[in-house]
Amino acid sequence: MEHSSLLHGIEEGRDRIIVIGFGGQYMHLIARRLRERGFYAEIVPYTSLSREALEKPEVKAIVLSGGPPSVHSPGAPRLPRWVLELGKPVLGICYGFQLLATMLGGRVERGCDEYGRTRVRVLAPEDPLFRGWGPEEDTWMSHGDCVREPPPGARVLAVSENGYVAAFRAESRGAPVYGVQFHPEVSHTPKGGLLLENFASGIAGAEAWWNPGNLVEALVEDLRRRITKGKVLVAVSGGVDSTVTAVLLQRAVPGRVVAVLVDHGLFREGEVEETLRILRSAGVEPRVIDARGRFLEALRGVRDPEEKRRRIGELFAKIFRELVEEDPEIRYLAQGTLYPDVIESGAAPGADKIKSHHNVGGLPEWLGLEVVEPLREFYKDEVRRLALALGLPRELAYRHPFPGPGLAVRVIGEVTPEKLEIVRKASRIVEEEIRRAGLYERVWQAFAVVGDDRWVGVKGDRREEGYIVTVRVVESEDGMTADWVRLPYEVIDRISRRITREVPKVTMVTYAVTSKPPSTIEPQ
Repeated sequence: MEHSSLLHGIEEGRDRIIVIGFGGQYMHLIARRLRERGFYAEIVPYTSLSREALEKPEVKAIVLSGGPPSVHSPGAPRLPRWVLELGKPVLGICYGFQLLATMLGGRVERGCDEYGRTRVRVLAPEDPLFRGWGPEEDTWMSHGDCVREPPPGARVLAVSENGYVAAFRAESRGAPVYGVQFHPEVSHTPKGGLLLENFASGIAGAEAWWNPGNLVEALVEDLRRRITKGKVLVAVSGGVDSTVTAVLLQRAVPGRVVAVLVDHGLFREGEVEETLRILRSAGVEPRVIDARGRFLEALRGVRDPEEKRRRIGELFAKIFRELVEEDPEIRYLAQGTLYPDVIESGAAPGADKIKSHHNVGGLPEWLGLEVVEPLREFYKDEVRRLALALGLPRELAYRHPFPGPGLAVRVIGEVTPEKLEIVRKASRIVEEEIRRAGLYERVWQAFAVVGDDRWVGVKGDRREEGYIVTVRVVESEDGMTADWVRLPYEVIDRISRRITREVPKVTMVTYAVTSKPPSTIEPQ
């Protein structure tokens, strides 16, 4: 399979940087960090490389991502030699660094682990890659192999506090080839973004033109070209992704958009009404389908989280099929799929399947609709900028992400009406208190979770056995990694007291203090 531009003709010919992905989740952070600084970057799996595509003059540089394997592992991903013969600047990160070292004649050894924050000493501060770096800087390492001997003729630019090569510069066909052992794309490398900008601008000479807010008309025109006949079905859920998708479609093919809000009974409190208000103000009039009973019946007795997701996705597909049978002119299904949805569902080569998304790979072939995903190559913050450019309210643009399966994945164990009501009311309290503290837009998600565990309590001088509610509040930039928020004690106290007072059958509130990784943000 050969690579074709992810922009589908939008801004064709503009400068771009290709990130060759080797399966690590951090590869998405590389592209995102470059885009943050205005450089358009797109990811190409190592299995889909096309020499013709990478030779194009608009491809200014190539970045090799990290990945889970060792270069010594049987079947480990490899890079075609011709990539280094294109005469374009190359930057290898972690696995990509070790792969470059191997290809250029260096020696990579096992058993030299470095994990977490690691101090690096810069030996060549005059090199353009390290412009703005001090003599020593903190970086983030995550590797078990190391470059024991750099390639012949390469210059070592930095070493780690443990004496391992942390960066080198070589040359191939007159173009610089850089490698860094650390991860400049993660926030734990404070000057990593600057290093990527140095590479993109100072070394590769790429133009910083990327601004999602300026792409509205191009996206609309692209949809108009792709949806040539018939109608397009778009399911809206109240989130920024599906709303932006619906509004883009409404602009592209007015009168041919069938917007549907499937009320599965798994929404946050008041979300259906709020969604209708916002969509109508944007000129989209969705049809509301009351399927609460059908979804609850489909989830009856199901405890396994993946089975929950499968059944929810299947029922969505059945409802969509019923709509198509009612209106045979529907030929497309539009979805608000984002980059993180794709990678977490294992849709990228070399990536682990963390959890399935009902809008990625969960729709059966018998549905018979062509899928349209205008946001598939965008990150959440970029979609928010698109929302504002479309004139949508800020409250929508910065609404916290909500899982496609809704509250079903925040109910551990069987989904019952009682547990749904508990998690719905508790989550409303969490959001209200986060807003009251002025923290809503500063955190990524804030919600409550309930399972089957019980805790003995005392209410009104009487013994009561009730549910345990876990509160989860995290900060993140893209959902790929996240850290738990150190809420002020008084905020936690208000949340706890309100939940135990206002939500029946709850006797204990706990606070989740685990980051992603090792945890995920959502419980299931």
